[in-house]
Amino acid sequence: MKVLSTKILSFYKWQSMIDENQIIGEIPSNKKIYKRTFDIAWPSALESISMSLIGAIDMMMVGNLGAKAIASVGISTQPKFIIMAPIMALNIAVTVLVSRRKGEGNRKAANEYLLTAWFISGVLSILLSVLGIIFARDLLTFAGARFDYIDTAMDYFRIIMVGNIFYCMALTISSAQRGVGLTKISLRINLAANLVNLVMNAMLINGLLFFPRLEIKGAAIATAIGNFVAFVIALKSISNSDEYLAFDYGGKIIDFKAMKDIFNIASTSIVEQVFLRIGFFMYAKSVAGLGTVAFAAHQVTMNVMHISFSIGDGLSVATSSLVGQSLGSKRGDMAIIHGIVSQRIGFTIAITVSILITVFKVPILHLFTNDLEVIKTAFIPMGILAICILFQIPQVITIGSLRGAGDVKFVAVLMFISVTTLRPFLAYLLSYPMGLGLTGAWLSVLFDQFTRSYISTNRFKKAEWIKIKI
Repeated sequence: MKVLSTKILSFYKWQSMIDENQIIGEIPSNKKIYKRTFDIAWPSALESISMSLIGAIDMMMVGNLGAKAIASVGISTQPKFIIMAPIMALNIAVTVLVSRRKGEGNRKAANEYLLTAWFISGVLSILLSVLGIIFARDLLTFAGARFDYIDTAMDYFRIIMVGNIFYCMALTISSAQRGVGLTKISLRINLAANLVNLVMNAMLINGLLFFPRLEIKGAAIATAIGNFVAFVIALKSISNSDEYLAFDYGGKIIDFKAMKDIFNIASTSIVEQVFLRIGFFMYAKSVAGLGTVAFAAHQVTMNVMHISFSIGDGLSVATSSLVGQSLGSKRGDMAIIHGIVSQRIGFTIAITVSILITVFKVPILHLFTNDLEVIKTAFIPMGILAICILFQIPQVITIGSLRGAGDVKFVAVLMFISVTTLRPFLAYLLSYPMGLGLTGAWLSVLFDQFTRSYISTNRFKKAEWIKIKI
């Protein structure tokens, strides 16, 4: 027992994470390394959970309206993220560049990246959201929406597209704040937005007090209002000149050198995002073809997955910041250590979450819906999800390390292999020709997560990414 506990403790110490020939300078104590990681990671993780809860809250609160209502909200997810793909790529570039300049101590350049990116984000978000509103029916039909709920899905989608403009611009500011390690600011932004969304959901979905009962439209309006609140708070966070990132510190609103640097990273990241969204879109389309009840069960399970994913995503964002800052200060050894520390924290969390889902899957499903047919259909996918998480959370953190280093081309290729190709192909093969239905679709997710975990871990171990110049 003593030998086992010693091995476990050694597993979490930095001395077991790096070769002696990779050490460049003095390494802080394990306590200091973990404290710095936690200080940046916990607000980022809570923020990411908060963001995923926006969709989950909508799903939970419309769940009592039936399977069609769940499907209407769920079918909007992938078209929304396809529209947001350019903004997500932009935000990856912002986090990478701002964290590097922070590590170098170049505050002016960090602010130039923020202001330039924020201007681009505003233009793109307006343009893309308007296109989403105009082509709502086409997007949702292509996504696999069925005739029995497409009209309600269109109402929901068009309203959230309005709020999407404010949401995207707030996300760009949050991405820059994460780059300098100010994750608590992003956390406050999203907690406030979620609180507003929750209250307005209760009022508008069910028609409480003097508010009308708007059902699915009410959920969409509540989300849009929450997004606007996030935008206002995000804007306020950069209005104080005493803060590291501020409107009146960076000089020009559009800096062409900053724009070029952003484009160099974002152009590759947009390829990654396109691969991701095409893969997720085609996967969701395959599942939508299984029927309304199966798709509703899938959406409930996906919402649980999104919440578990958000834990890893929060750690991933923090790791990107720590890796970028370490490389900016010429400490490749600390970049490796921060990456592995976050991975091991993530692995511990993954085991815990997996056990919780396995034990409490039925109560969790009841949070989203009282439809017994939907719950019964989601039972096996929830079991598969519990296994997926063991690979999902650590690999998301590993990929965050690679992104933070600027290894975005590798990440884009990995997403093409795993998400764009393997997942939708296996989902169709297992669900239809092999007749496994929704179970087959979720087995494809498991294989996708394992593949990404294996390939990204091997890439990280080679440590070639610490040599990338930005």
